[in-house]
Amino acid sequence: MLQVQNISFAYLDQTTISNLSFQLEKGKNLAIIGESGCGKSTLLKLVYGLYDLDEGRIFWNDNEVLGPKYHLIPGMEYMKYLAQDFDLMPFITVAENVGKYLSNIYADAKQARIAELLEIVEMTEFATTKAKYLSGGQMQRVALARVLALEPEVLLLDEPFSHIDNFRKNSLRRKLFAYLRAKQITTIVATHDSSDVLSFGDEVLVMQNGQIIASDSPENLYRNPTSKYIASLFGDVNEIEFNGSKRYVYPHQLHVVSQSDLPATVAHCYYKGSHYLVEAEIDGQKIFFDSTDLFPSGTVVYLAITS
Repeated sequence: MLQVQNISFAYLDQTTISNLSFQLEKGKNLAIIGESGCGKSTLLKLVYGLYDLDEGRIFWNDNEVLGPKYHLIPGMEYMKYLAQDFDLMPFITVAENVGKYLSNIYADAKQARIAELLEIVEMTEFATTKAKYLSGGQMQRVALARVLALEPEVLLLDEPFSHIDNFRKNSLRRKLFAYLRAKQITTIVATHDSSDVLSFGDEVLVMQNGQIIASDSPENLYRNPTSKYIASLFGDVNEIEFNGSKRYVYPHQLHVVSQSDLPATVAHCYYKGSHYLVEAEIDGQKIFFDSTDLFPSGTVVYLAITS
C-alpha cells in the first residue's frame, strides 16, 4: 500500500502542497484532478522522491520514500515517473529507447519485451525510426512504453495522453489501463482529461491550492459534486437555483419540455455531431443544455432537470 502522511512542501516561500494525506492499495488506479497550478505535478514528484518533504512521510509498503538528501540519484527504484517532457534519446531508434534499461544478457527476451510494449502503445511500425523524427504524440507513446519496460510496482503519470490525437487516445487508454490492471501495477495519473478519470480511475482526488478538497469514486464525484469547481472538472456545468436550493447540473441533465419554471432564451447552438450544445440565458445567467434540435437565436424554451 502507498501511504502519504500529512506531507507539506514549498518552492522557496511559496507553499505548493499543504498537509496532504491519502493511501492507495496495490493495483489500484488513482486519478488526481484539479486546475493548473493546484499541485498535481508536484505531488507526483514528491511521491517519486524527486524533492525532499518539508513535513510528513511517504511509504510504499514498509519502504519510506526519501528525496535527494538521501539518494545521490533521486527517485525510488521500484517506481517509474513519466513527466510531461519525455526525455527520449533523439538519435537512437524507438525500439532502442524502449529497451534502454533492459538487460542485453537475454537478447531474445529483450526483443520480445520491446515488441510487446510497442504493440500496447501502437508504435510497432515505428520500431526502427529514430526518435528525432517522431511527432509529439508519438514521442509520448514511446515514453509510456519505456517507463513500463522494467514493470514498476508504482507508476506515476503526469498528463500521459496530452499530446496524443483523440482518434488514437481512446484505444491507447483502454490498452494501457487494461495492462496495468492485469499486472497489478499501482498507478497515479495526474490529468485534466475527465475521460482518464471517469472511465479508468478506481479512486479520485480533487486538488485545489495544494490541498485535497474531495476524495471519492469517479461516479460519486460526478453524480454528487459538492461545489461548482469539482463539477466543472468534468465539463460544462450549470449552477441553478431550483426549489430553494442550489444545484450543479450538467448540460445533458437539462431537457426541453412544453412548460416549466425554467424558461430560457436561446443565444447560440454549437454542433457536436450527435447533438447541439445550446447556450441560453435564464434571468441573465448563462446556461448550457444538450438538444437534438437546432433552435434559432431568441427562441424561448422551457427546461426540466433530470436526475
